[in-house]
Parts: sequence; structure tokens; C-alpha cells
Amino acid sequence: MKSKSNQALPDRTADMSAWYQEVIARAELAEHAPVKGCMVIRPYGYAIWEFIQSALDARIKARGVSNTCFPMFIPESYLSREKDHVEGFAPEVAVVTYAGGEELQERLIVRPTSETIVHESMARWINSYRDLPLRINQWGNVVRWEKRPRLFLRNTEFLWQEGHTAHTTEAEARQEVAEMVAVYHDFVSEVLAMPTVCGVKSEKEKFAGAVESHSIEGLMPDGKGLQMGTIHYLGENFSRMANVTFLDKDGEQKFVHMTSWGVSTRLIGALIM
Repeated sequence: MKSKSNQALPDRTADMSAWYQEVIARAELAEHAPVKGCMVIRPYGYAIWEFIQSALDARIKARGVSNTCFPMFIPESYLSREKDHVEGFAPEVAVVTYAGGEELQERLIVRPTSETIVHESMARWINSYRDLPLRINQWGNVVRWEKRPRLFLRNTEFLWQEGHTAHTTEAEARQEVAEMVAVYHDFVSEVLAMPTVCGVKSEKEKFAGAVESHSIEGLMPDGKGLQMGTIHYLGENFSRMANVTFLDKDGEQKFVHMTSWGVSTRLIGALIM
């Protein structure tokens, strides 16, 4: 999309979408890639993301979270273990069936999110209550096939941060959720200067497989709400799926309580609006 830089910007109150796209083009923040739903983030746009990443990463690490890196390809069997999870992501999942000149014996999912593969590692890393809580995070990209793409706001491939934690008790995991809600709220409000509303998502809209999902929402100038971050209490749902257990102080083997949370380049879209 070429910008009409010699013309006035579209009226934001009359056509928010046209105004938004024109601002991105004139500011040289991003452009559409050859594959529908993907984008090329240009230097100015990526500089904003680098600032967000640096400032938020410091806040995350201050809570005792360590950064990691997991592969973007996930065996299909991992995702299929959890019925609710796979059904929730089925319409958005991209699948690799052919590679290295031959048909794959097991199809690979291009990660829409990393819970299943992260928990597979947690099952090996966690043995005792002494290994808990376990808090890890990664900065990377994910793929969710988007039918109605919009630069920064809805993309087939986008950049994000995803945190994953494991705890001995429900109370401790729910405290993690509450603290991450506060971290995101503080970051968006104080660093990006956008007012937010925090709340619990409905049963229909919660993360697939979660017990409870919280979100950070912002009200945009067109009167629409925009989800800018999500924090999930997963309970024992995923730990039972991946058999993530620990030996507690009382000598009993128990399932860990889990959380996951993340924000994405959608924050740039919110900042523009």
C-alpha cells in the first residue's frame, strides 16, 4: 500500500480503518507481506517493538522469570492430547505435512502457542516441590491463520512474548495470575500511556483449555475495545495432559498448577490508535 503523503489524512472519526492504515504507511512502520496476513515490520515499527520488548522484559525478569527458546514446530500428537485445546485452535492452525523431500510420518503444527511443548519439557525438569515455582518466558513468533488480517492488530504471523509457570498450589498460581495482570496493566498504563480495564473473560472467550482467563482491555477512539494482553490460570488441566507432577513435602505425588500469559505486536496497533 503506497501512502498518499501529499494529501490530508482520512478523517479518523469518519473512517478509522482508512486513517489507521494511512498512518502506518506514512510513518513507514509496516507493510503487507506476499503471504496474506503476514507483514513486514519496517525499521521504525521494529524500533517500537524493541522498546516494548526491552522495557517489559525487565519487568518480567524482576519477578524471577527466566527467558528460554522453544522450537516453532510442535508434533501434532502434543496438541491432540488435550481435546478442548486442539478444538479451540483448530481453525487457526497451520500444519506442515511435507519436508525434506518426503511426506512426514507425523504432521507438525506451526506453533499457535507453546503450552503443549513447554509442558513436555516441564515434565522432565520438575521432580520435587524444591523445583517450584518454575517461571519461564520466551520472545518469538507464532502463526494463527487469520481470515481478516489488519497490520499489527490481526496477523497470520506475529511477534509476542509468552510466559509459562508451574506452582505447587492453586493459591500460588492464582497469585501469579494477579501479579501478571498488575505487571501488564502498569506497563500499558505507565509506559505506553494507555488506560486499561482488567477483567475475567467469559467462558466462551477464555483460552482453550484454561480454567480462567483474564485480559487487559483498552478503549480505542472508534469506541471499540481492544484486547492487549491475556493471563490464564490453567489449573491442573495441562499438567494432567503432559503428566507434570512433583513430589510434595508430605511425600505425595501431585500435579502442578499452571499459568500462561502474553502480549504481542498488537500493542503497537493500540499505540497508533
